[in-house]
Amino acid sequence: MAGGAGVRFWPLSRNSHPKQFIDVLGTGKTLIQQTFNRFRKLIDVENIFVVTSQEYFDVVHEQLPELKADQILLEPSRRNTAPCIAYANYRIALKNPNANIIVAPSDHLILDEEAFLKAMEQGLDFTETNEALLTIGITPSRPETGYGYIQVKKIQRGVSEIQEVKTFTEKPNLEMAKVFLESGEFLWNSGIFIWKLSSIQASFSRFLPDVDLLFRTGKDSLGTPEEPSFIQNTYQVCRSISIDYGIMEKASNVFVLSADFGWSDLGTWGSLYQHGQPDEQGNVVQGDKIFAYDNSNCIIRSSGNKVMIVKGLQNFIVIESEGNLLICPMDEEQSIREMVEDVRKNLGSDSL
Repeated sequence: MAGGAGVRFWPLSRNSHPKQFIDVLGTGKTLIQQTFNRFRKLIDVENIFVVTSQEYFDVVHEQLPELKADQILLEPSRRNTAPCIAYANYRIALKNPNANIIVAPSDHLILDEEAFLKAMEQGLDFTETNEALLTIGITPSRPETGYGYIQVKKIQRGVSEIQEVKTFTEKPNLEMAKVFLESGEFLWNSGIFIWKLSSIQASFSRFLPDVDLLFRTGKDSLGTPEEPSFIQNTYQVCRSISIDYGIMEKASNVFVLSADFGWSDLGTWGSLYQHGQPDEQGNVVQGDKIFAYDNSNCIIRSSGNKVMIVKGLQNFIVIESEGNLLICPMDEEQSIREMVEDVRKNLGSDSL
């Protein structure tokens, strides 16, 4: 899944070039390239599909030249994860109606690739022989407020096991996150799913029949010259809904594999700070023209086009990119999405 705008990473992530297409960590590979290279060790390239926005076709094709054009599925508008997955399901069904599928975001960080691939293989083995919807849960290391949580029975720390899911919980406040961590019953929700095509199709039919019907009605046009027109019309009437809310929170055959492979969704500047290299004052400074004085526990980044002088800040995010500037307390970064929306309302989408 590579269609998101990465709003919480503004101003580095822009509508025209969101974070999945950026080398956020300075590794020489963008996040989608890292994701693709990770999965090609497990899955034949011909069996990898990217679902993205129509406007990102060229950048996906440029960054992943190994993919054929028909492996890049184009959404005319953003409708959250359930329609994205439904579209991919019907395209995959043309190729292999018995497929066993991994659904993953394109912009996550995985530090322990060997452990990740081992978890994926364990998950695929489980779903191959069970009519189950499997999600990957990450062993929490801190009371994080930026992630959703999955509740299971008591977790055995350090043990990768598959358990039935009790509940899904939205992003908590700090006090509730501390309770989750101390209880030992909660995992971070990674947004990575594994299931057989037949299992997820049955769940769409039961829990999201309106979404399923839209794509099923025109399935014969998929893989033909009529596909773009059909998808355009379908997305105009399809509702926006997440796979978590639409299916995972309602189905009874949902399981979670607890894993620990150095995961982060890199969804916020704070998460990037966690993976930076702080100086003696706890600052992560990235840029050649930054002059920082008496700051502590800040992330300060510049695209290099402007001189930045930053003095006397504690626990702040200071980001400059292509002439756009963000200054925000670290503990209030969850409001970045709303602030960027204010910019869009007042100045238009082109400003983002």
